[in-house]
Amino acid sequence: MSRDCDSLPENTIVVGCGAAGVDFLATVATYPKPDDKIRSTSFKIQGGGNAGNALTCTARLGLKPRIISKVADDTQGREILHELEVDGVDTSFMAVSKEGTSPFTYIIVDSQTKSRTCIHTPGFPPMKPDDLPESNLLTALNGARIVYLDGRLHETALVVAHEAVKKNIPILIDAERLREGLDDLIKLADYVVCAARFPQAWTEASTVSKALVCMLLRLPNIKFVIATLGKDGCIMLERCVNEDPSAEEVVVDKLLESLEMRKNGSTHIPTCISSPVTKLHAEGIGTVCSRLYIGTAKNIPPSELIDTTGAGDAFIGAVLYAICANFEPEKMLCFAATVAASKCRALGARSGLPYRIDPCLASFMQ
Repeated sequence: MSRDCDSLPENTIVVGCGAAGVDFLATVATYPKPDDKIRSTSFKIQGGGNAGNALTCTARLGLKPRIISKVADDTQGREILHELEVDGVDTSFMAVSKEGTSPFTYIIVDSQTKSRTCIHTPGFPPMKPDDLPESNLLTALNGARIVYLDGRLHETALVVAHEAVKKNIPILIDAERLREGLDDLIKLADYVVCAARFPQAWTEASTVSKALVCMLLRLPNIKFVIATLGKDGCIMLERCVNEDPSAEEVVVDKLLESLEMRKNGSTHIPTCISSPVTKLHAEGIGTVCSRLYIGTAKNIPPSELIDTTGAGDAFIGAVLYAICANFEPEKMLCFAATVAASKCRALGARSGLPYRIDPCLASFMQ
């Protein structure tokens, strides 16, 4: 990643392929037990879906996102398109089926535990590569700075990914969980952002840090991989191309432990702690020349923490912006944590997404 930072990216076009739908969000005092009948304390209908949320985030930050997805020509589908367009997301590459249903998700937000439970219903008919004519794909990728794939619509996403590789457009993959077709996509990625459980699930390594080393070794094209850890922040492993022969070999778990001990007790402002370039060793896995980063999350008072739905999508949207703006890794992780925290102060995946001019982002946009 470039170490030079420009507050306004020269190339602002981001192409995303993945889920866009409708979220039905109900807040409850406590999560219901079986056969319970309870009332919601608040309710909201809002656009959702990983790709839809992350691209909305990039649009509010000033980028020009284009989305490849599919909805039906029903009330929900029309609202999905309208909401994206209002936020500045280009929907001209979306497929719209004359019949069927658009994707939607029921989300129960527990006010007591600050957790959310999602029940997703996929759209029908599902998106297939034939829904994306080659001419549309080529137009969508024209001038793109980066391609983002959320792991959904894997057959179409693979077509998009192969074309992006041909055009030397870098690819960021959202590895939220093990999904059909994800292995084929992740092999083509330049950047990977994972949910907390994914690295170990995918590699079967005993710790997250070992799993990240394993991912860099298995995926030689990856420039960095980030594991998001919710309120515990994130861990990032960045590949170092120019290996220093004199670099010391360090056990990755021990290095992570030493970085954790350097954390500042206060997390009101996100911080980032990094190691020097080193040869990181994972027992039974191997060694990779890389740099390890720990990013802290922004502390949100319980009274202000409303809903974590879409926090990961907000984080990814901010990472996409940071890549386009050539942020240094330390700045990128603090920026992404700030954007994700802002989202968590409102109900739904999009209500709290900050705009570029938001005061909380002023220090990053200078």
